[in-house]
Amino acid sequence: MKQKLDKKRNLKEQTPKKRGKKELPVTGILAGVVVILLGLLTVLIFGLRNQERMDKNQKEARRETETEHISENKGAENSSEAGKLEQSASEAFETAENMSPSESGLEQKMMSETESESETESESETESESETESESETEPPLTVAIDPGHQGNWVDMSEKEPSAPGSSEMKAKATTGTQGSYSGKAEYELNLEISLLLRDELEKRGYRVVLTREDNDTAISNAERALLAYEEGGDIYVRIHANGSEDPSVSGALAMVPSPANPYVGDMAENSYLLGESILNAYCEKASFSSLGVQYYDNMTGINWSKLPVMILEMGFMTNQSDDLRMADASVQKLMAEGIADGIDAYFERR
Repeated sequence: MKQKLDKKRNLKEQTPKKRGKKELPVTGILAGVVVILLGLLTVLIFGLRNQERMDKNQKEARRETETEHISENKGAENSSEAGKLEQSASEAFETAENMSPSESGLEQKMMSETESESETESESETESESETESESETEPPLTVAIDPGHQGNWVDMSEKEPSAPGSSEMKAKATTGTQGSYSGKAEYELNLEISLLLRDELEKRGYRVVLTREDNDTAISNAERALLAYEEGGDIYVRIHANGSEDPSVSGALAMVPSPANPYVGDMAENSYLLGESILNAYCEKASFSSLGVQYYDNMTGINWSKLPVMILEMGFMTNQSDDLRMADASVQKLMAEGIADGIDAYFERR
């Protein structure tokens, strides 16, 4: 019995032990998977961010290109329309990034329609501007009534007329004026020469011109001249004269206008002063005559009968050697006429 037990013990000891199955480290495997997933997620996020940056840069580049294209096509023609087109183009590019091919075709169609509408609006604006210009061109031009003072000394104008509407004071209808002490030119001749040059200059500038006389034979009184200027649709009444003095040293130009206290044309005193000042300043500057300023005169028949803003330009003294000879010089006369025209321009701009 004992021998059997020993034999079994020996057999048991000699029989190799079966190895148990080695268990896998589950926790380690899970940790590895998590690390791999985190790595992939990091790579994915980094790639998406890079893609977003690239997309953003492409959009900005396309937007700048489109803006430059729109600016070149439209230019300064219509800044507000250019802004609208630029905004539309930017939105179109942003939308196009997420569009399918069919949607992209629709977007192109919409852009084409937008451009067509913009062109239509531009054409409408151009037509509107053309109509406005056409209307302004059809407006009647401003009319300047010019009175070349006096007339030939052979024309009898000794008959009397009232110095103002309703006035009991009577004055000669007109006189022959003074004469150049050095040039020998009569004032009525000088006045007409300058008035004809002024007419031509004003007509070149787009004015309509009315002359109270175009020769030295016309018999027309001072009151009749003023009424003619109004009846012919004048906007202003400019009277051209030259001065004289017993003192030959006196020189320079001056403007005569009615005062605010004038009982006949006082309501036009402000505009008359503005007219006189504008013409005198421009005339003296252009023709290089000294200025004696704007002066009030309420005893002039041609002023008191006027129904328009009125002034008398005394261009210079024919009794002064320098003034007389310069006013008789054709090259200076051209400057004189241009200076008066400049003053008329200035008057209408200041009103």
